[in-house]
Amino acid sequence: MPRRFLVTGGAGFVGSHLVAALLAQGAEVVVLDNLSTGHRAAVLPGARLVVGGLEDEATVQAVLADGPWHAVFHFAALSLVGDSMRDPIGYLAANVGNGLRLIAACVRAGVPRVVLSSTAALFGDSGSAAITEDAAIAPGSPYGDSKWMLERALAWAGRIHGLRSASLRYFNAAGADPEGRLGEDHRPETHLVPLAIDAMLGRRDELAVFGTDYPTPDGTCIRDYIHVTDLAEAHLAALARLDHASVTYNLGTATGHSVLDVLHSVARVSGRTVPHRLAPRRPGDLARLVASPARIMHDTGWAPRHAALDDIVATALRWRSAHPAGYGA
Repeated sequence: MPRRFLVTGGAGFVGSHLVAALLAQGAEVVVLDNLSTGHRAAVLPGARLVVGGLEDEATVQAVLADGPWHAVFHFAALSLVGDSMRDPIGYLAANVGNGLRLIAACVRAGVPRVVLSSTAALFGDSGSAAITEDAAIAPGSPYGDSKWMLERALAWAGRIHGLRSASLRYFNAAGADPEGRLGEDHRPETHLVPLAIDAMLGRRDELAVFGTDYPTPDGTCIRDYIHVTDLAEAHLAALARLDHASVTYNLGTATGHSVLDVLHSVARVSGRTVPHRLAPRRPGDLARLVASPARIMHDTGWAPRHAALDDIVATALRWRSAHPAGYGA
């Protein structure tokens, strides 16, 4: 009998790639997504989509009652740092409230494992060092704080109820399915790689580069970009560890790239420059966030297979070129 998984937010960017990885293993997958930011077309054939939100406790309970489940992967959340700075209470209420409802429902339903989509936004500036899991927690935004609260809730659910969990702290997910089935389609789009590609293709106005006076070599923010399929594979590697104990992992490549590095990569891959303008800093942005993935690499043998920035950009460019209207095509 195949293993069964529930994926909340499985019609979104990272969630849909995780669903693809589970299906490739022969698993039975149910996606719970309210489609507020996800896309029906991003749920691959073979997975069953239930349209609904985590605020609908009756729907969540009904889905979980159709067990048994090997694990629940929790992606569904508001995820824009800037928006969370404008509406902190709304972000905390949505992300923490919905997450707590899901965790409680999993405990009631006897779900043995939960994998949380967490974030690097719960850390402060990394300075010159790559961030380890033991680095000080210092969220610079309500969004980051909301994920930290859920990590703590899972820790208590594990201590009191025996629920095993993996908290996976993403750095910057980017790229697209190498087979061309899935890609990145946020509305509005806020991630740098697709924004730079669209500016290069003339599908949007020139790109705004927010902040050029950071203490970095070129003055722009530095981030660790991890290919979305590598991220999905890391989820499967972390899941296997839950047979033994709960885990927390930072997911990245240990290599940082500045905003201007990304624009130069798009130019190299496409052969066309990215129109851009310089703009003031945004609230909540940190100068440098780079992960140390040493712990998950040591524990599981996982390693990113698409670590080069140009490779990440190339897969994103292929998908966006083939899907000018995203999933609306």
